Amino acid sequence: MPSTDIITPRLTLRLLGDEVRDACLAGNLEKASVLLGAGIPAAMLDHPSSLHHDKKQLVTDASYPPWASRAIILSGENKTIGLIRFHTSPDPHASKDYLENAVEIGYQVFEPYRRKGYAREAATAMFNWAREHFQVHRFVASIAPDNLPSLNLVTSLGFIKVDEVMDETDGMEYVFAVNYTDEKHR
Repeated sequence: MPSTDIITPRLTLRLLGDEVRDACLAGNLEKASVLLGAGIPAAMLDHPSSLHHDKKQLVTDASYPPWASRAIILSGENKTIGLIRFHTSPDPHASKDYLENAVEIGYQVFEPYRRKGYAREAATAMFNWAREHFQVHRFVASIAPDNLPSLNLVTSLGFIKVDEVMDETDGMEYVFAVNYTDEKHR
């Protein structure tokens, strides 16, 4: 099961793992930074729902660990600038057609690193990783209707709107999906 860092020209995407996640949830960012091997800002604690979600998924899905949260580390500065993950492992028996054998991506880039192409670089690397190591070609993203930067990002990556859902945590979300089955999406 591949679980090593995913490296891009500017970023390292590193799995948090149980110890780092638990240290973050306990508010001990100093310990979490040491364990991760990269600085973690206080912004990591602003929206801990991803970390809580990971903890629940790891209990209910033994195949989830490689899909869990990764720190987006700015390699040149060895600093965490965001978080990226897949919400679940692929499910061949999903409740909706667009979710079958798909993985849903979630990401957050902290201020002041937004709108510098880091989310695109990280998401593209995650898609390529999923394709290469797990032969997953279908990806999903759920985005709030007023999140224009993320809406622009997913549409520029070829995603199309397939649904609207009411998320119990985030409210109304538009659901987008894409199938990456050819070389033009690398």
